[in-house]
Amino acid sequence: MSDATARRRGRPPRTESADTRDRILTAAREEFSERGYEKTSVRGIAKTAGVDSALVHHYFGTKEQVFEAAVEVAFAPALKVRDAVLEGPLDDVGERMTRTLFGLWENPVTRTPLLAIVRSAVNNEAAAAVFRRLVSAQLLRRIAGELDAPDAELRAELAAAQLVGIAMLRYVIKVEPLASADVEQIIVRVAPVVQGHLTGP
Repeated sequence: MSDATARRRGRPPRTESADTRDRILTAAREEFSERGYEKTSVRGIAKTAGVDSALVHHYFGTKEQVFEAAVEVAFAPALKVRDAVLEGPLDDVGERMTRTLFGLWENPVTRTPLLAIVRSAVNNEAAAAVFRRLVSAQLLRRIAGELDAPDAELRAELAAAQLVGIAMLRYVIKVEPLASADVEQIIVRVAPVVQGHLTGP
C-alpha cells in the first residue's frame, strides 16, 4: 500500500485537513447536483473526493449534515445578494432583489449549486428542511426585518415564492417561452410584482 493510499484511508494530518474538507464539500455539491439527495450516498461522495467514507463522517456526520454544509457553501453568494438587496431605499428593493437573484441563476458558476439545492429540496423532505432553515434564518428574516409592516414575514415569503417559482419554470423545468426569454425582459416584468409584495398595500 502506498503512503498516499494509507493517508486517504485514515484521518489526514492537520496540514491536509482544510484541503480534505474542501475536497469533500466540492464532491458533495457535484454528487447532489448530478444525482439529487435521494440517490447520493456518503460512499459516493467519498469516492468522488478520493477519501475513505469514514473521513466524510468524521468531518460532517450524516448525509443530511453533509448536505447542509454543502448548501451553506453554495448559498454564500445568495447571502451576499441579501446584503446587496438591503443596501438602498425600500422604494426599489423589488428590482434589486429580482435583478440580483436572477444574476445568480444566469451565472453558470452559481447556477449549478442552486440547481442541486432546489432539485434535492423538491424531492426529499430532509433536504427541504435544511433548505427551509437556511432560507428562513439567513435570507427571509433579514429582509422582513427591514419592512415596516405587521405581515413583514409573509411579504418576504411571497416575494421569494414569486422568484423561486419563476426560477423553477425557467431553469429547472425549462418551460418555453420563459426558458428562452431575455432575462432583462423578465426582470422588467417581475420586479414591480416583487415590489408590490414587499411594500405594497
